[in-house]
Amino acid sequence: MQLEHSITIPAPQDVAWAVTVDVERWPEWTPTMQSVERLERGPFGVGSTAKIKQPQLPPAIWRVTSHTPGERFTWETRNRGMRMVATHEIVATSGGCASNLRLEVSGLVAMLLWPIIRRSAGRALAKENLCLRDRCQSESRCARAAV
Repeated sequence: MQLEHSITIPAPQDVAWAVTVDVERWPEWTPTMQSVERLERGPFGVGSTAKIKQPQLPPAIWRVTSHTPGERFTWETRNRGMRMVATHEIVATSGGCASNLRLEVSGLVAMLLWPIIRRSAGRALAKENLCLRDRCQSESRCARAAV
């Protein structure tokens, strides 16, 4: 079972990518994250892990399984009979970039709760993308003002 949400961001791809991979700061700009704690130091990439607490969900450990710097990363978690795989992709466009979010959910619990998961996770993906757009626009304005 899969959900997707895309949004155009009027900011450079490198700005959106920097905001996207700075996962510990996500709670500053999106209400869909209560806390994000990287579990190791060093560059964000394959093998990186983070403990994430989201509203109405138990804490989960997410591990990066795929990483293309500047473009996309995929990470996954397993929790209570579900496997969740999330992909964050930033694609350059003529007016800035696009953020494409995908969530794949599998497992017995996911099948049983799919109507609820689809509704709440769909809203969360849309909210995250809207907040990402707003944060990137702010970061882009700050960068232009510093020049």
